[in-house]
Parts: sequence; structure tokens; C-alpha cells
Amino acid sequence: MLLAGRGHQVTVLERDPAEPLSTGPQSWESWERPGVSQFRLPHVMMPRGLALLEAVLPEVVAELETAGARRHNMIAGAWGAPAVGGRLPGDERYETIAARRPVLEFALATVVARTAGVTIRRGDGITRLVPGSERLSGVPHVAGVETRDGEVLHADLVVNASGRNSQFARMFAELGPIRDTEERAEAGFVYYARHYRDSGNGLPEATHWPLIHQETVTAGTLPGDNGTWSLFLVASSRDQDLRALREVDAWDRAIELFPEYAHWARHGEPLTGVQVMSAGQTRRRDLVADGLPVVTGLLAVGDAWATTNTTFGLGLSMSLVQGALLRDAIDTVDVVDHVKLGLAFAESLETTAAPYYRALADWDTHRLAEIDSVLKGERYETADPAWLVIRALDAAGVRTPADRDERVPCRSVQRRAALSSRLGPRQTSAAGRRSRSSCRRKR
Repeated sequence: MLLAGRGHQVTVLERDPAEPLSTGPQSWESWERPGVSQFRLPHVMMPRGLALLEAVLPEVVAELETAGARRHNMIAGAWGAPAVGGRLPGDERYETIAARRPVLEFALATVVARTAGVTIRRGDGITRLVPGSERLSGVPHVAGVETRDGEVLHADLVVNASGRNSQFARMFAELGPIRDTEERAEAGFVYYARHYRDSGNGLPEATHWPLIHQETVTAGTLPGDNGTWSLFLVASSRDQDLRALREVDAWDRAIELFPEYAHWARHGEPLTGVQVMSAGQTRRRDLVADGLPVVTGLLAVGDAWATTNTTFGLGLSMSLVQGALLRDAIDTVDVVDHVKLGLAFAESLETTAAPYYRALADWDTHRLAEIDSVLKGERYETADPAWLVIRALDAAGVRTPADRDERVPCRSVQRRAALSSRLGPRQTSAAGRRSRSSCRRKR
């Protein structure tokens, strides 16, 4: 839509064939999107994403609100915390809009259907990148794509927006030698989520913070559209015992150990069982290396460029920002000046989006190492000042006035011990005993 607004003719090849349903809630119920593995898992649009939509595609925001999306401030719950002291000038920058992923895509699809210059071809995935004459010696050039039925579509520019499961790396190999620029950070998180809806009691009281990171488990909640919300637990894929969280009974017992969120589970009617997703690796594939494109005629946005830890919900907003960066790059550089365009877009990604990727890749490395240490009954040690500050802020965020009494046990260790005992007898481990001893020593 952003490119069509500049007069470009855009064809979108969507591999999933099904059209969205007639309303947002119906799309949640019945729209099948097998190409998006996380389609019905919890999603959040960060405030930056809403601000961008309101600036460049306000009709999408209007369609979202018509479909039942709900505006809210992401830090509204914290205004009740004594240390925060209520709402402050400037807090409006944390305002966003809550919508489940199918409802968001419904709104986008509804608006794009009436946007001149955009053609959507559903069920039309691609099998091959069409090579063209080189724009830079020794660097492959993409001149178009071939669809599943063998149709060849030529284009001035191909944009890879095919997500975290993109098959373009395989297609690159068919073009000839292309320098591999992919970098991967350590991965290994599993998400256990449930959706709920208002059962007539209204929305639950907002929590102080949308995320709480305990010793081996992260818990969080997200509001949704039409009186819905979601709760999720995140664990390491190496934590064998916590795989029991895929069972509804175990998950329900576990969420009760988080009083910050338990009322959200008790307050509503479950819409789903436990939805389980193993997160892919935090990964980045640049199309520029050492100051030169590794391929021309092709750019990548969203998860096709870089994926980050979905716990923090940056993916949707980062993708929207990258769409605007692509529009701006094409405004500045002629779309057929492929070398210059590739360099300009890569520079904008590096300055605007890459810092978030690096920060979350570092977080993943530290967090998994921290969980591994806890499971061994050890304390995680690092000299990285950024991680020490992050964990200090996490600890301060869950403190209550009662915690100032040193006779109160460490709540995170208590919670891990209770979680262990509730999920099964195998959890009476030496690691748990050593963690409790460590807690007493630290007091």
C-alpha cells in the first residue's frame, strides 16, 4: 500500500489460498493461514507500529477499530505502582491498539482490496527466482519470479516478505554463488499460550508489567480485540520437566503461581487449549556485505530479513517500520538503480532496525545461559553490564513493599519450587534445593 501510494504497480504473491472472512472475529474463528505458524498465537503491536499506521495508513487503524480492536496504553498498569507515581506527561507515546493476528490481517486485507495499484494473488506461491543480466560484476541479479504453476512474472524489484519460514535461501543457491551473510544467535524457547474472552465480568484489572521473568519461566499477558486477551508462559526447550505445560491442567496450575496474571485466567472463558510453539532461531540475513550487495533486484523485509525473540513482540512493528524504510529508499533512489537502492536500504536497516536485533540476540544468549545455570543449581555469572542492568530492573519491577522485610523468602525461587512440585514428582531436584539455599545466603 505504501509503494502503491507512490504510483508503483505492486503484485503480492500470497502462498496461502484462503481469503479472510467477512469480519475480524470470523477470521479469527475460521481463516486458515498454514503459511504463518504463529497465526493464532499471542501478538502485540508496539506503540511505534500504531504511530506509523496512524501517520501513513490511517484507514487501516479505522478498519481495526471497526473490527473491534481496542486502544490501550502499554504501561497503564504501572501507573498504580507506588514507584511510578501515576501517569506522567509524554506517557501517551506508549499507546497502541490490541488486535489478534487474524483480526489485524483482516483489517489490512480489507483496506488493500480497495487500494489502487495493488493486486493480491492468493494461493500463488513462488518456486524460483528468475535471473537477469548482472548489474554488478559477479553479483547475481533477480529479474522476477516463477509461480507454482510455471508463470514467470518480471519485475523491477522483488521484495521478499515471506516471513521466518522463507525459502529464499534455497532459491539463492539456484542463482549461482551468493555470499552467505546469515548470522544466528542461540535459540531454544518454547511458548505455551492460551486465549480467553470476557465471560460477562468485563476486562480484568491491568497488571503492572506485561512481562515477568522468573528463574526459568517468563510469564506475560496481552489484551486483544472484542473483549479477548491471552496469557503465555515461556520456558527453555532444554527444560524437560516444563514440557508438562502443554497439558491444560498443568498450565492452569502453573499460571496460578503468578498472582500478577492468575486473575486473568480466572476472570474469563478459555477460547483455546494450550497452544505450543517452539521459537525459531534469532536470525539475520543481510543482502549487503563489505559495502556491496550480494544480490541485486531483491530486497527483504520483516522476518525474511531478521527474526527476533517473539517474547518481546517487536516483529509486527519492526516489519511496518521496514515497509516505510523501503518506501523512503525508493523515494530517494530510482527503483531500477539496483546497486544504489540495495545499499541505501541496507544502511537504513542498519541504523533503524539492527540495534533491536542485536539487543535481543544478546538477551537470548544470556537468558538461556541463566536458565541452564538454574537447572544445574548454579548462579549465572557474567561481566556484561547491559545484562546486569536488565536483570536489576526485572528484579525491581516485581518487588512489593513486603519484600523489604528480609524475612520474606525470595519470590522467584519460591515460585520455581512450587512450579516444580505442581508439575510432577520428577521435579524434586538437587537444583531446586541448591537454589533455595542460594536464596537464603543472598538474603
